[in-house]
Amino acid sequence: MQTLLGIDLGTTGVKAALFAVEDGRVLADAFIDYPLFHPQPGWAEQRPSDWWQATVTAIRACLDAASKQGIQPSEVKGLGLSGQMHGVVLLDAAQQVLRPCIIWADQRSEAQSRWITEKIGAEQLIAYVSNPALTGFSAPKLLWIRDNEPEIFARARKLLLPKDYIRYLLTGVQAMEISDAAGTCLLDVKRGAWSQEVLQALDINPELLPPVVPADAASGTITAEVASLTGLPVGTPVAGGGADNACGAVGNGVVKPGLALVSIGTSGIVLAYASSPQVDRSGPVPRVHTFNHAVRDAWYLMGVTQGAGLSLRWVRDNIGLPERALERWTGVDAYDHLTKEAESVPPGSEGLIFLPYLQGERTPHLDAYARGGWLGLTASHDRRHLVRAVLEGVAFSLKDCFAIIREQGLQLDQMRATGGGAKSALWRQIIADVLGTELVLTNATEGPAFGAALLAGVAGGVYTSVVEACEQTVRVVERTEPDVEHAEAYAQAYETYRALYPALKPIMRRPA
Repeated sequence: MQTLLGIDLGTTGVKAALFAVEDGRVLADAFIDYPLFHPQPGWAEQRPSDWWQATVTAIRACLDAASKQGIQPSEVKGLGLSGQMHGVVLLDAAQQVLRPCIIWADQRSEAQSRWITEKIGAEQLIAYVSNPALTGFSAPKLLWIRDNEPEIFARARKLLLPKDYIRYLLTGVQAMEISDAAGTCLLDVKRGAWSQEVLQALDINPELLPPVVPADAASGTITAEVASLTGLPVGTPVAGGGADNACGAVGNGVVKPGLALVSIGTSGIVLAYASSPQVDRSGPVPRVHTFNHAVRDAWYLMGVTQGAGLSLRWVRDNIGLPERALERWTGVDAYDHLTKEAESVPPGSEGLIFLPYLQGERTPHLDAYARGGWLGLTASHDRRHLVRAVLEGVAFSLKDCFAIIREQGLQLDQMRATGGGAKSALWRQIIADVLGTELVLTNATEGPAFGAALLAGVAGGVYTSVVEACEQTVRVVERTEPDVEHAEAYAQAYETYRALYPALKPIMRRPA
């Protein structure tokens, strides 16, 4: 049996999953979590050493589980990497990490984002990198370190993104894969190369950035030291891999025109395949991102809501306390319990609206100061309403993304759902109702890890192309049609939702 290993370095933990080459079925998997730190409000950091320890443990656990089925490590034909975007890992001259990684969710760099825009000019920046400077992106984070931790910045010799740091430890090769590099605000997305104009304007040494490599080509091989740690064979090829959303798109077959992806992970996204580097021109600055796809000579448009699954997780941890304890002691899933409660609440949550801006917001507001909360709370509401309002508020935020992408004229024939939140039939139904479109599930239960594995298959010569890999392994297994009877309730609730941000924006910007 030929197999492929996918590694997905997420925000809450790392997933290692082993797949069969012939049909993509999951043979074994393992998940290891690690902490997320919030040193100050709006800050979000992780330790790269935690990622590495978890990755080694997950790979070994996955291979051990496979060996019990008679599947040997020697049958692994390639390894692919997927990971959270935008994080800044700085290495010194001895290749040691200089500080904790400032990850995608961190909002501290608004001043640096403004400075980049003023220094280069808003229009010129879009011309260079196809995206505005946002706090979520890598370049503002890097400049925050330069401005606030100059002694650390002075020692920095290389910048790597999270999954690319793991690549370095696996292979000894320092590289940045193209779909992930697109989220730095330093890459010329049209050409797929570092923007020398932006680097010069920001006074960033080009030597700080590693080479940009394709997603579906081998970028290195497993070293002898890593082989002893993990059980992988020495010389196993490691593909360039992709950003989590690009790999999620590959894993769900969103690799050709007409297909789009709705992902409900810690953050939420709407992603649509694009055959050219099309830029949103519907406002003063693009409200959706234009990034390179993990498919060669392709791009995607993507809208992002920062707090999708994050919002429900907050409810679980802070309001669903009995269920959290139940999960620890009995294994009953707290999310299932909470969403089951929400089923008894009618669409619109009886006037209760939730704003999912727990980490600021990207699409459509591009506002690091946006704040979340429930509006319309009365004595007649209970926890069931709070949970349903969260599910609906995330769906409304995804509709903001969906509407802007449709305005660009992209063909959207089918929406495919993925991520932990997509496992909830109720949440899928709410999103289908709010968007007014069919949602389908594929057999890709391990979305980004599966996409990373397929890229490894192309890199290892198992498949001839990413499209061929998806045609051989990805299948639609379930469909959720929108309920027309819910359309009016959601249309009214969405109009209220849209009115709340501009009304509350002045209050949100007052110091805490």
